[in-house]
Formats: sequence, C-alpha cells, structure tokens
Amino acid sequence: MPSTREIRRRIVSVKKTAQITSAMEKVAQAKMGRAQQAATAGRPYAELMNRVLGEVVTHAGDFDHPFMKARGGENRALILVTTDKGMCGSINSNLLRKVSDEFVTDHTRVIAAGRKGAQHATRVGWDLTADFSYSDTPVFAEARAIARMAVELFENGEVDHVDIAFTNFINTLSQKPEVQTLLPITEIKGVQAGVEGEEMVSELQGGTAEFLFEPSAGGVLGALLPHYINFQVHQILLEAKASEFSSKMVAMKNATDNANDLIKDLTLEYNKMRQAAITNELLEITTAQMALGN
Repeated sequence: MPSTREIRRRIVSVKKTAQITSAMEKVAQAKMGRAQQAATAGRPYAELMNRVLGEVVTHAGDFDHPFMKARGGENRALILVTTDKGMCGSINSNLLRKVSDEFVTDHTRVIAAGRKGAQHATRVGWDLTADFSYSDTPVFAEARAIARMAVELFENGEVDHVDIAFTNFINTLSQKPEVQTLLPITEIKGVQAGVEGEEMVSELQGGTAEFLFEPSAGGVLGALLPHYINFQVHQILLEAKASEFSSKMVAMKNATDNANDLIKDLTLEYNKMRQAAITNELLEITTAQMALGN
C-alpha cells in the first residue's frame, strides 16, 4: 500500500502534467482558430474557380488534355497527408487504417506529406517515393511542390491514377478520413464537405450564358487545370491542419480532465490515509492514558 508521501508525490506530478496539457490545449485552440479561418477563406475562391472551369468544360467541346485521359492500369500514386507530430488523437491512425485496408497495394507509390505518414510507410514497407513537410499555415508553394511530384509521375506514365488521402475537418468534434481522386480529372470537384460542415459545390455544369474565350476554351482549360490541381492540394492541406489542431485540442482537454479527476481521487485517498493515521494515533494515546490511569 502506498504511503502518504508517495501519494503526495503523485499528486504533484499529475498537477504538473495537467498544467502542461492545459497549456497545450490553449495553444491548439488558438492554432485551430487560425487554421479554420484559413480553410474558410479559400472556399469562395474555390467555388468561383470551379464555376469558371465548369463553363470552360461545357464550351471546350472535344478538348483533349493529359490530365483528363483515363487509364486502365493498376499503378497508383497516393498523396498521404498526415501530421508531423503526435498527441492529436486518432486522426492519423484512422486515416492510415483506411488507406491500408482500401488503397495501398503492391502497385502503389506513396508521397507523404507529414512526418507521421512517412514514418508509417517506412515501418510497414510501403513504396515511399517522396517525403514532404508543410507548415502550420500551409502556403501555396508547399502544395505546388507536393502536387508537382504526383503530376510528374502521372505525365511520365509511371502511375495511372493519383489519389490524395487526408483528414477532412467537419467540425470541432468530428474529423473524417477521406480519399479523393486528383488524376485523371473526370469532373470538376471541390473538397467534399468542409469547415463546420459546410458543403462545397460537388459538380458544376455550364450555364446558359454565352462566353468568349481567348485564345480558345481549350486553351483556357489547359492553363487552368494545373492550377486546379495545385489549389485542390492546398485546400486539402488547410483542411488537414484544421483537423489536426481540432483533434489535438480535444485530446489535450480530455487529458487535462482525466488528470484533474485523478488528482481528486488521489487527494481523497490521501485524506483518508491521513485521517486513519490520526485516528490510530489518538487510539494509541487514549489506550496509553487508560493504562497509566489503571
């Protein structure tokens, strides 16, 4: 049975842990707010770009572009978007489990965005082609570098499909692992679902208005498609960061609550032991007095 001194030491240790997790919760909360704002800010631009692309596709006719050519091969590239650090709940494990069960085969080449995904790919023996990192507030240049690697593999014929796996931010308490197809482009899509459950336009068709494209609708579409790929990756990185900080905030809050509960239990146990010790001392004194009195 532990002594009162050991219990006091445990209480002090748990209190220090609770202070750390509480501070980490506040930091994650602040970063989550910025990440959510960044993800939300990109949505009007994404919707406008998708509308423009929908109009261009409608007027492009039999336009042929390498990004739009479907292939029947099994070779696949998977952009795996995970976190760089741990202590963020189960978002990495849920995503890796989904990818392992459904998408990674002997013909899959993995492009890791985030240290946790690269570490897992190396540990289980996946074909890790490249490893990228990205900041807490992902910038477009980081997304462009990741997309360029996947596009080069597709254009060179080394892979027939390019998918991207990430954790989509639904709301503060819910993050969903998703896998979306980047290449080949069969329809113009935005990131499915978004911050606080807002839905993106999933497919946009051309309207009835007439447009004049210079030099041609095909030329405009050919120039926009690479940017469309880059922006999709950038928006997904923003979603992944919002998911990371949201999950970390919730995990740290749960850890702080558990630590506080443990402190209460240890304090109660400590007080019971002290009370028992005091009672025993009083009994001994009373017994000694009675013995001397007799």
